[in-house]
Amino acid sequence: MTVAPEAPGARRPPWPPRTELPGLLPRTEAPGGERRRTLTALRDTDVYAVVGSLAAALALTWLLFTRLLPFDGVVGFVVTAYGFFLLLYALLVSFDESGPAVVDRIAAAVVRSLGLLLVAILAVVVVYALVEGRKALVHLNFFTQDMELAGPLEPLSVGGALHAALGTLIMIVIALVVTVPLGLVCAVFLNEVPGPFARFVRTIVEAMTALPSIVAGLFIYATVILGLGMDQSGLAASFALSVMMLPIIIRAADVVIRLVPGTLREAAYATGASSWRTAWHVVLPTCRSGLTTSVILGTARGIGETSPVLLTAGFTSETNLDPLHGPMVSLPLATFEFVKSPEPAMASRGFGTASLLMALVLLLFVAARVVGGRGPGHLTRRQEHRRVTASRRDASRFAERGAGARPSADAKPPVPAADRPDGPSGPATPQSSDPFRTRPGSSS
Repeated sequence: MTVAPEAPGARRPPWPPRTELPGLLPRTEAPGGERRRTLTALRDTDVYAVVGSLAAALALTWLLFTRLLPFDGVVGFVVTAYGFFLLLYALLVSFDESGPAVVDRIAAAVVRSLGLLLVAILAVVVVYALVEGRKALVHLNFFTQDMELAGPLEPLSVGGALHAALGTLIMIVIALVVTVPLGLVCAVFLNEVPGPFARFVRTIVEAMTALPSIVAGLFIYATVILGLGMDQSGLAASFALSVMMLPIIIRAADVVIRLVPGTLREAAYATGASSWRTAWHVVLPTCRSGLTTSVILGTARGIGETSPVLLTAGFTSETNLDPLHGPMVSLPLATFEFVKSPEPAMASRGFGTASLLMALVLLLFVAARVVGGRGPGHLTRRQEHRRVTASRRDASRFAERGAGARPSADAKPPVPAADRPDGPSGPATPQSSDPFRTRPGSSS
């Protein structure tokens, strides 16, 4: 190869050419020269836009309702102010952001405001029940007595809601014993055994989720009480609650099991596991927290019903712990009976009973979360202890196997084939230390 000579007078660089990498740009600048935007942190302009929009919306609404238009009412004031807030917020955001960013901010504002509205409604309901029932909740007898000796004119120091609380616990426990196994098995069937029958069952379950409670009560009343001759009791009420809870548990569990990755099932099948072992050891533990949520949803649906309990269990003012015989009352039914009375004391008992019902639901929710709210792979202390014990047992067994396979220090090395008495091709016979033992084929 011929190299062209350099032109006379050409300047050589003071150093040989090399590859230069671009330096690190400042954190506030992007490669295109634009200012880098922070998507996670809350900026000052966002706070200013929200506060300014809210203040301007309240001022405009006040001006319309008090000076310009003959409007009044709290609901109208709130709705109008909210509409002004969205418009002004979109206007302020459009000064700094593009069209998609403005739409995103408006959608985020709507979603968050709806969330705050739901929380506010829940807080109002809880606080109102506690405030109205505070006169009954401060008495200890409200939690330890029933209404057997208390009438409508008795003071709050006599009588309580013990019979309703015990009745609710008995009914809901029996309903959970019936619905939880059936609901989980049906949900596993819908996912693990697809086919026309599974689609038919899923359609029926979806239709039963909107079943009116009075229909469930009438069904159990016609089949169990009138058909089989059973008395009105807590067991019949539990069956009515089970009819309402079962579709909720099946539908929610079905959705949760669908979210389990198919690769986990394929890995289990690859190891040779059967379908039921895969469902028991892989699918159900993976979605354990979601299944707990489905049980909570079903419990919340059944524990607050009134009409099925009234039709199938009747009403009583005494404590009845026998679910097979005699009428039994629940907390929602007792709340209804107390509140419809014109006496202030009975109304206070009704709101106190409603507060007791909310406390019971909260207690069941916490218990369910503690028992089954762990995520996949999270073990209890007992399970971790069993796993550690099994690992140590396996390690000791492997160590014993390794020690048995390893030759000991006192073992003699094998005799070479050339030095054997029978020659290279003869069998290697063990050397005996017995001097009186003769070789095979020799005379004694």
